[in-house]
Amino acid sequence: MPQFSELDKEAVRILRNAFLAFENEKSGTILTEDIGTIVEMLGHRLDDKALKLAIKEADPFNTGKVEFEPFACFASKYVEVEEDADAVAKELREAFLLYDRESKGYITVEVLRQILHEIDDKIPPEDLKLMIEEIDADGSGTVDFEEFMEVMTGPL
Repeated sequence: MPQFSELDKEAVRILRNAFLAFENEKSGTILTEDIGTIVEMLGHRLDDKALKLAIKEADPFNTGKVEFEPFACFASKYVEVEEDADAVAKELREAFLLYDRESKGYITVEVLRQILHEIDDKIPPEDLKLMIEEIDADGSGTVDFEEFMEVMTGPL
């Protein structure tokens, strides 16, 4: 497993975004039960045996929680850093279009709420409301591609 200081800065940014999406109540940790979901978000599917090994690697003392640096060291092998910003934008556009079912150029905050609930049905309603308010920065009740892109990649 690589040392944290050896990780690519872009990989760390990607992993930090994934980690923060699952952070356990601002505790600086994620639950080990979320590792499989995060690895899937990074484009890899682990069978039960591989997932158990991954959790053991990330949480060797079986605490049920993992801090960011050990998580990043473990999960870095699942991150494929795109060097080409155009390729990243194209992939995000394709993902956005999957949710923009009516091709209007935006998704509603209700669709976004459903997506976030599907990702993690344990998000408290107040936290979900705050997340959506942050994502829908202009308060329009919709999330356009630029807002979506910023959520997925960070400020431009």
